[in-house]
Amino acid sequence: MPWSKNDFPDSMKNLPVDIREKAIEIANALLEDNKDEGRAISIGIAQARKYYEGDDYDRPEYHITADHNDWVLKKKDGKRAILREDTKEALLEEAKDYVNDHDGILVIHNKDGDISQRLYE
Repeated sequence: MPWSKNDFPDSMKNLPVDIREKAIEIANALLEDNKDEGRAISIGIAQARKYYEGDDYDRPEYHITADHNDWVLKKKDGKRAILREDTKEALLEEAKDYVNDHDGILVIHNKDGDISQRLYE
C-alpha cells in the first residue's frame, strides 16, 4: 500500500517533515520493487536521514538487556534503567515507542548478552 503525506506508517510520525516525506518516497519505491513493507519502512527512514543529515548524524542508542529476572531498557553506557518489564516481549513493545519518540537506535540483546537485532538504524 503506497503511503502519502497524510497517510504514513506510525514509525514515521515523529520524523521531521522533510525527512518523513523523503522516507515515504523511498519506501514507496521499495514497495514497487516488491520489498517487504517492514524493510521498506526501515530502509526508507535510514536513507532519508542520510540524505538530509549525512552519515555522521549522532542518534542516541538504547539497549534492551537481561537484568536478573527482568528485562531493561538503558541508554548506551547508562547506569539506570529507563524501562523495566518481566518479559522481553513486554519491554520490546514499550521500548519501540520510547526509542522512536527519542529518534534513537534500538539494540536488542539475547539473555547471554549477545546482540540479536538492531532497529531504526
